[in-house]
Amino acid sequence: MKIFNKLSTYVDEVVTEMRKASWPRRKELMSHTVITLVASVALALFIFGADRVISYVLDIIYPG
Repeated sequence: MKIFNKLSTYVDEVVTEMRKASWPRRKELMSHTVITLVASVALALFIFGADRVISYVLDIIYPG
């Protein structure tokens, strides 16, 4: 029973802290989401390009 009291206290404290949190507005959230997606795609394309260049160079050095 003691563990359930501790768990209940923990959940109550979490709920209290979550109410204190500053949540972004919908417009701000959408803006940050778009920025994150664009940055992720750009980074993925950069890594893909770097991988292709490195593979090409290695194929020249080590034909086979």
